[in-house]
Amino acid sequence: MLVDLTQDMKWAMASSDPEQGLERLFRVGLDWMAKVVPYDLAAIFALEKGKLVLKESRGPLAGKKLAAHSLDLKAFPSIQHAIEMRRAHAFLEHDHAEGDGDPFDGVLDLPHGHSCMVVPLCGGDRCFGIMTLDRQACEPYEEERVSLAEVFGFLLGLALDHFNERVAFQRLHSQEKFRSELYERDLEGSENTAFEKSASPLMQLLYRQVLQVAPTDTPVLILGETGTGKERLANAIHRLSRRAQMPFLRLNCAAIPENLLESELFGHKKGAFTGASAERLGRFQAANGGTLLLDEMGEMPLALQAKLLRVLQEGTFEPVGSDKTIKVDVRIMAATHRNLHKSVESGKFREDLYYRINVFPLQLPALRDRLEDLPLLTGSLLQEIGERIGKRHLVVQPEALARLTTYAWPGNVRELANVLERAAILCRGTRIQATDLALLDTAIGNREPAKKTASITTLDQSIKAHILAVLQHCEGKIYGSDGAARLLGLKPTTLQSKMKKLGIQKEVLFKG
Repeated sequence: MLVDLTQDMKWAMASSDPEQGLERLFRVGLDWMAKVVPYDLAAIFALEKGKLVLKESRGPLAGKKLAAHSLDLKAFPSIQHAIEMRRAHAFLEHDHAEGDGDPFDGVLDLPHGHSCMVVPLCGGDRCFGIMTLDRQACEPYEEERVSLAEVFGFLLGLALDHFNERVAFQRLHSQEKFRSELYERDLEGSENTAFEKSASPLMQLLYRQVLQVAPTDTPVLILGETGTGKERLANAIHRLSRRAQMPFLRLNCAAIPENLLESELFGHKKGAFTGASAERLGRFQAANGGTLLLDEMGEMPLALQAKLLRVLQEGTFEPVGSDKTIKVDVRIMAATHRNLHKSVESGKFREDLYYRINVFPLQLPALRDRLEDLPLLTGSLLQEIGERIGKRHLVVQPEALARLTTYAWPGNVRELANVLERAAILCRGTRIQATDLALLDTAIGNREPAKKTASITTLDQSIKAHILAVLQHCEGKIYGSDGAARLLGLKPTTLQSKMKKLGIQKEVLFKG
């Protein structure tokens, strides 16, 4: 019986909501008490500033009439004595007649001389409150019942003390996490702020799309060249979502050996394979309630793609070596620099999985296509680099910024960070000169400048290409909740005006 009681209490305390967990614990305690001590009414009162406030009640006599019921502890010296002694006390007939009365006088019409007991709920050095047990039968509770009630009250008091400590620890952890996030944002700037301050029309359009998709649970496919900041974009979406307070985890599918990737994703049981000396949770269980970014998803083996598709469709999977089905609630984001459509055509990527994750694709522009953001990016990166290498207040001189602007940036933002860190180390003082950018002279981006220059399009060409892609995605629909105008964050009339200006005819999109 004690084993079952302990398991029920653990279940009650497992709730992530403190208020819900406390209510569960009260109900478990009262229901279990009914198995050892009969009652018509059982109630739990919490001790709050000298008052006993009713929190939960069970039994045939429980009801709305007990709501908001409270007792002044000073008016009940016998209850106060029971709390101080930490001993259960069964009231006799003369206790009610000559003592401090019944806790439910004026609320319930209980017969004179009915069975009544008070059980203190104490754990550690703190007393949470009391449990009262009442029967309409006019006979006192037997001594054996009183002893059993005292033991169960002690167990419930310990559970309440443990629960309060757990809640306090979670609150402290949340506070420390919040402080840590604030510190990180002070150093690096938040992902959201970086998008909001972008001077690039392409990035501003992307941010409007992010604001639209973030509040949903829709899978997001993030496309872009290596080093464009796909993980940073995924983190921004997570922070804007309703899952912001839950975990954000990332797994690079290309960095894990194929024979271990399944275990990393779904976990494994002890002995599932050679080296599995202990049971281990996978990323899906660790990210439950939050977001999981599958980076370089185009590298995922076909055998695992089927299992991933099941998680996306049903939210269930089995760990390696187990036949137990696990259910999770995880939002999936995928990132890749590969052309997944071509991978589908070549048989390297499942078509059904592609359509499942390609619901809302986001294209991150290359750095060479958003050079307007170079001042913003260099300032943000230098602030973080300066903190790390011990050189604060680093700035890029105008001639150095001009040098950065003429470079093709094949490695995008990641390459920019590396170039700036080397320059920060080489420069004298805190001002980075053009001569400090020696790393650019041997960089890959300087070897084929003609090709890079040829790939640059005008702003109107880029906007036209993006509008065409969105119209294609929406099957030519402009109006409505699933229309291109809403997806682009524009009024339908504004979109039609832009289409006319750019020479886009909706009718030609689906010919042939």
